[in-house]
Amino acid sequence: MSQPQIGIIMGSKSDLDVMQDAADVLKELGVPYEITVVSAHRTPDRMFKYAKEAHGRGIKVIIAGAGGAAHLPGMVASLTHLPVIGVPVKSSNSIDGWDSILSILQMPNGIPVATVALNAAKNAGLLAAQIIATANENITQNLIAYKESLAQKVEESAREMQSGI
Repeated sequence: MSQPQIGIIMGSKSDLDVMQDAADVLKELGVPYEITVVSAHRTPDRMFKYAKEAHGRGIKVIIAGAGGAAHLPGMVASLTHLPVIGVPVKSSNSIDGWDSILSILQMPNGIPVATVALNAAKNAGLLAAQIIATANENITQNLIAYKESLAQKVEESAREMQSGI
């Protein structure tokens, strides 16, 4: 892949099972990305450096996944002008994921974080691709084809069910 345009970060390697979905859909759509662990609590200096240097490396959107207190998306958003998409992750110490969801949703005015559903990293990848597609016709066409394939799957399912009735 060429120069990464999307940064996928997560608070812990244990979040990779969820966050891999973002990487997979970006790869499918032909969007170059990077993926790494950046903990707001355990490596705050790494988080500061990542957020402050992302734009200079060509990153256009950051997807940040975190469980529990889930401070990573908001803290990164406070340090960069880039759009940040938060993925609440249901972690082992989570309160059914609600703690993560509410931590990411309840950002103060002036520090927006787009938030997807619990464990919905695929949607975060799609949203990031849609943002990039506003200035990239190839990615636009890939997204159109992707959405058409979703519609085709529904039509196929409907035909299968109707023929079985």
